[in-house]
Amino acid sequence: MNAPVLTLPPHENSREEIRAKALLFADPRSQQLLAQAELVAASPVPVLIQGETGTGKELLARHLHKCSGRKGPFVAVNGAAINESLAESEFFGHEAGSFTGASGRREGWFEAAQGGTLFLDEIGDLPLALQVKLLRVLQEREVVRVGGRRPIPIDVRVVTATHVDLQSAIAAGRFREDLFYRLNIVTLSIPPLRDRTGDILPLAEHFLGHFAREHDRPQPQLSHEAAQKLLAHSWPGNIRELENTLQGAALLAGGPLIEARHLQFSRRTAPLRGGAPANDDASAEQLWQGIRQQLQELLDHPQQDLWARWEALLLQTTLSRHHFNQVHSADRLGISRHVLRTLMKRHDLLPPPPGARYGAHSQAGMLGTEPSALAALAENAYRE
Repeated sequence: MNAPVLTLPPHENSREEIRAKALLFADPRSQQLLAQAELVAASPVPVLIQGETGTGKELLARHLHKCSGRKGPFVAVNGAAINESLAESEFFGHEAGSFTGASGRREGWFEAAQGGTLFLDEIGDLPLALQVKLLRVLQEREVVRVGGRRPIPIDVRVVTATHVDLQSAIAAGRFREDLFYRLNIVTLSIPPLRDRTGDILPLAEHFLGHFAREHDRPQPQLSHEAAQKLLAHSWPGNIRELENTLQGAALLAGGPLIEARHLQFSRRTAPLRGGAPANDDASAEQLWQGIRQQLQELLDHPQQDLWARWEALLLQTTLSRHHFNQVHSADRLGISRHVLRTLMKRHDLLPPPPGARYGAHSQAGMLGTEPSALAALAENAYRE
């Protein structure tokens, strides 16, 4: 396999996440992307990386840093996981005593990335108040710690990434247009895996080789039918889904050959490329027709607060379906995590701090869930 392969550092490669752990450039579209990235790598201008979840945005950002010649570190920050109340301190640092719990001076992410690259993943999920401060830092090229007065000059190359349409977020008032143009000087778009099929089998070989080394066994091979099934799949989960599928297939095969019957795809995926099959579209339309009919019947009843109840039902059902994972729930609803948290607060669904049980009984009643189970889900969501 001669195509360049990007992987995470060894100390991060074992983390179980939805992000891609390898990015490979065998397909002509991938090779074009790699050439574009290496052309702009040495420039200090901000770069915006666009792509679906699991396509390898962080890996491309790391490659930009590696090719940039910058001597400072690569610092990665996930915008979807930022605690709003501590966001300013996390980004810009704080002085001792600037707020309760600030027992000492602390540098923020910008200072930590001094001389290097700061990668801001899921930039579309940043709160608006923080977006204003981020824009000022990019313009002035200096930060002021929370509780401090002295500006600190910074030399940081900013690379951002998003899987959402920022133009739509701007139109909806969730993202600042001036910040978008400041970050969008160069845009690199990573095609989804289904649109670069030349990468699928080389990536499969890479992951099977990693599996073999990890389990100290010979590398399994794909049968012709299995390879064709991989090429025909739509891969909505992209590279991360491919890795998981191959790991499961290698375990099920238990030997040197992976056959088509060993490949198990996620329920939410369609085994065809080019979008969902026509029968799936028809099935979805039938569901919408059923919902429309039930809504018409519901409107005939003199119920109050119809919109609030409809909103709460959709929110509760989505959160329960995704085990209260806020990132995945927001992604499924097509909104940012901060909009989701606003809705959760409106309907008394925000999780308590770890260990707290306040509100578990009332929320369990709405969801039809045991209070202990809901509390566990909420604590897990709090850690997300």
